[in-house]
Amino acid sequence: MKQLIGKPCADGLRSHHRAYSGPVTAAIFDWAGTVLDFGSIAPVVSFRQVFEDAGVPISEAEARAPMGAAKREHVALILQNPAVRSRFQTARGRAPNEHDIDTLYSDFLREDELNVTRHSALIPGALETIAALRSRGIRIGSTTGYPREVMANLAPVAASLGYRPDHCCTVSDVARGRPWPDMCLANALALGVPDVRSCVVIDDSPTGLQAGLAAGMWTVGIAASGNEVGLPLDAWLDLDDAQRAALVEPARERLARVGAHFVIDSIADLLPVIEAIEAHLAASACPENVPQGTAS
Repeated sequence: MKQLIGKPCADGLRSHHRAYSGPVTAAIFDWAGTVLDFGSIAPVVSFRQVFEDAGVPISEAEARAPMGAAKREHVALILQNPAVRSRFQTARGRAPNEHDIDTLYSDFLREDELNVTRHSALIPGALETIAALRSRGIRIGSTTGYPREVMANLAPVAASLGYRPDHCCTVSDVARGRPWPDMCLANALALGVPDVRSCVVIDDSPTGLQAGLAAGMWTVGIAASGNEVGLPLDAWLDLDDAQRAALVEPARERLARVGAHFVIDSIADLLPVIEAIEAHLAASACPENVPQGTAS
């Protein structure tokens, strides 16, 4: 991990703004690929199954491309892919419409009810990291592109495994999903943070990181355990170091290009980043004045 040196918020155009120099007060986590479901497998399996059932098979890459978006929007974005759209046209004799999106989305919800429980194992180090954050007085928030219906199944499973965030905001709870900042800001309000600059967003998707940046928060991208690599834990562990590097380095670069302040492999690597962010805050540096897209 490379620590970045930022400029104080009092510099330049921000001289009239009040600097925040307190500690990190909230960590806002995505779910699949970030805290549980190593490789973000459940939604991919579900999308591929419902498209295959509809007579329009899609590849894993096509299913993963819009990850982080609200799930109905995810369906729409898959159908906007020219290759998928062409296959749909061939299968149905017409272009997809809003009714098709609604039908596929409804089918996805039913399929994902099963898959989120099948792929709900916590990512190694998750509970230990959450406990360490809580010991520092940091509250735990969460955002998800899953609607409330899916979280009604997943949240109790996660709780049975020991993961209970202080607040969960789903895409059903806000007017706009990612990459808009609404879910992140809803967490900040619910958790009672003193300043958005005291919040850290941890997410494995580019759109999730964009949402954190739009909210004025610190952002940490998750490369190895998330959607960008997209391997289940057992497959990841079977790789040697060179094979892992070949997959994770491009993933790191993609998340860095979005503007993530830091990029790490998994939640197990988060604590040194929190310490680095608190060092920036102690110097009155704020997220928008710290170079983005270059940390790892």
